[in-house]
Amino acid sequence: MQNALTTDNYVDLYLLHRDDEAMPTGPLVEALNQEQARGRIRAFGASNWRVERIAEANGYAAQHGLNGFVISSPGLSLARPVKMYYPGTLFANDATRQWHRAHQFPLLAWASLAAGFTSGRFKPDDPSDDYVAQVYYSEENFERLRRAQELGTRKNATPLQIALTYVLHQAFPVVALIGPTTVSNLNSALGAVNVELTLEEMQFLDLTT
Repeated sequence: MQNALTTDNYVDLYLLHRDDEAMPTGPLVEALNQEQARGRIRAFGASNWRVERIAEANGYAAQHGLNGFVISSPGLSLARPVKMYYPGTLFANDATRQWHRAHQFPLLAWASLAAGFTSGRFKPDDPSDDYVAQVYYSEENFERLRRAQELGTRKNATPLQIALTYVLHQAFPVVALIGPTTVSNLNSALGAVNVELTLEEMQFLDLTT
């Protein structure tokens, strides 16, 4: 009987979602390499893993002549979460970004638009969306948004486009995940590719200047 799995049945990029740190990384790396050898996945990475665990896994892979993780997927956006709403999820904090920069390790950013917070439609005195209010409402984030609006006025761009450009202008490779619900939303987000930010403007948005 012919195997139902053909060369057309594979996953380009397979991510392990959320980490069980009680599990050694070595057996996971070995299992993922076996799936690669079978032709069922092309490459693999980790979603919501601490970079220390990714480094541990890739160290094991290097020592044993195996392939390692090629990408990490934490949250990353201009607005920084006050708290992580879903257990086991991670946001790319400063230390995480420094590690990605040092290793030029690609990052697949979920929540790159902060659940719509960076659109500018949310107000400090109107917590109408409970999720957004719990996760993103802070004085610092509304100041980041104000600065995105200021830069947007200078650059003829929306605050959302400035925020998405900020994600894409990190000092390491980034792919930004977005979830447009209309063609208009998609076209608006795509406008970010025409926006440029200087290092000084990135620091301005980061509240470091």
